[in-house]
Amino acid sequence: MQESYIDKPEQLEQLCEAIRQSEWLALDTEFMREKTYYPKLCLLQVCNGKTAACVDPLSLNRLDPLIEIIMDPSIVKVFHAGRQDLEIFNFLWQKLPAPLFDTQLAATLLGLGEQLGYASLVQKLLGIELDKGHTRTDWSRRPLQPGQLRYALDDVIYLGEIYNDLDNRLRKLGRENWLQEEFTLLADPDTYRIDPDSAWQKIKGRQRLKGVQLAVLQRLTAWRENQAIESDRPRRWIVKDEILVDLARRLPKNLDDLARIRGVDQSSVQRHGGQLLALIEESCALPRSSWPRDGQPPARLNPNQEAVTDLLMCSLRLLADQNQVSPAVLASRSTLEQLVAGERELELLHGWRRMLAGESLLEVLAGRLMPRLLQGRLVLSDVPVRNR
Repeated sequence: MQESYIDKPEQLEQLCEAIRQSEWLALDTEFMREKTYYPKLCLLQVCNGKTAACVDPLSLNRLDPLIEIIMDPSIVKVFHAGRQDLEIFNFLWQKLPAPLFDTQLAATLLGLGEQLGYASLVQKLLGIELDKGHTRTDWSRRPLQPGQLRYALDDVIYLGEIYNDLDNRLRKLGRENWLQEEFTLLADPDTYRIDPDSAWQKIKGRQRLKGVQLAVLQRLTAWRENQAIESDRPRRWIVKDEILVDLARRLPKNLDDLARIRGVDQSSVQRHGGQLLALIEESCALPRSSWPRDGQPPARLNPNQEAVTDLLMCSLRLLADQNQVSPAVLASRSTLEQLVAGERELELLHGWRRMLAGESLLEVLAGRLMPRLLQGRLVLSDVPVRNR
């Protein structure tokens, strides 16, 4: 393996020449966002199985030659838990690489573990223990130390080998296309589009609010999101989540009320007090029909539906065992309750989960498939037509 650190244009050209005809490229990024809203790319790692490099975007004015190769549709781009990496690509270059392969998603489908970390997957498949000592590195500081570069290179050097292993396993099981829907979603720019009006749905503690309080939270959170975007500062630097929840819960009417809320200091009152109070007042004046709802309340199942849910849980466990995955990866009991209640817009009924379990569970609901005891072992089997 030829390894290099790229911080000069001529080195970048040499790297591009070496990887231009690759079948696949393993990719990873190191970034910082503790003091910014948008991630700051500090390092881009790339490997094709023969050449591995750490490319330094802080030393290079432009990465266009490399980005052109990464965007080549004839090359498979391999990531592990690549959503944050792809968010950076979308932000910096307004386009995303495809086709792609995410080894974390593939490992989940193959029953190797739910949301398995890269180091754990390397250890499980290759028996190699990776150094985890640089997980808290400040990647913006230069020069980078040899240990930091080793850590960064390791993130892509083994990724290609893992990709080939997982891809072969999927093909042997006939599942090579099962993840395509999720891979396509990862490569869709809409996945990373910011909607300030929906940001409230990620606020912890919102479950304690109801009615007009949720309308206030939505308006305040959208304002904070826009403030963070405009100033490129972390959301928490504008207003912390817990303060947004308290504002929505207590609905202060003046600056004195505002200052009495825990965590709101005098400087915050002076900077944002007027805006916050105005937003609260406007939200309280909204008609009830425009208040947001934090999801639909779960339907209360009758005893028969509860029994059907139990039947689906039993079937789900059988399907999970048959396919060597955790039942929790496929669906929760809450999801099955929604299925029994008639809901069909469920993750269980999309992509590989539908292929692995969703279709069979719908057959159970329709009475065409049923768990039965066969020689002391529970199996899912077809229900004879005369018994339906």
